[in-house]
Amino acid sequence: MEENYFAHESAVIDEDCSIGQGTKIWHFSHVMSGCTIGPNCNLGQNVLVAKGVILGENVKVQNNVSLYTGVICEDNVFLGPSMVFTNVINPRSAIIRKNDYKETIIRKGASIGANATIICGTEIGKYAFVGAGAVVTKSVKDYALVVGNPSKQIGWVSEYGHRLNFDENGFATCWESGQEYLIKDEMVWRNE
Repeated sequence: MEENYFAHESAVIDEDCSIGQGTKIWHFSHVMSGCTIGPNCNLGQNVLVAKGVILGENVKVQNNVSLYTGVICEDNVFLGPSMVFTNVINPRSAIIRKNDYKETIIRKGASIGANATIICGTEIGKYAFVGAGAVVTKSVKDYALVVGNPSKQIGWVSEYGHRLNFDENGFATCWESGQEYLIKDEMVWRNE
């Protein structure tokens, strides 16, 4: 069967994994059995995709990222260089905790900056933006902008990744896309 994706000759692709059409897998990456990678994804250099990981369509994984069992990324997610996922809350070398893996979900369109750390069991909301170096210890709302260690929310962003400034009526407009957003009860929605 002809492959419908590109894998660099140094990449290791195990049997029994699903890789979508148009996906590119670069130098020294390892795709393990039992994972699912959607179409048109890009896995940079030295990326690990472990058993059970699910990547949607058009997920961009930059260099030196390990996606461990329990990670699910929806469509159009961006994972910055050297960002980190965990999958066990209390790891110990001498204690096997493979039955304790926690699920971590990155919702559609979210971006995670370089060197950020995402503690397992959290959910990053759709179109949220996690700043470089942030340490996420609790779930992040849709469209939220979080930074720091531990991360804290400092604002809201549009689907294009720009800060949103809401008026007294709770409306904001993305300067690049012209899309309008509404905030109510500390939640943001795109006003369609």
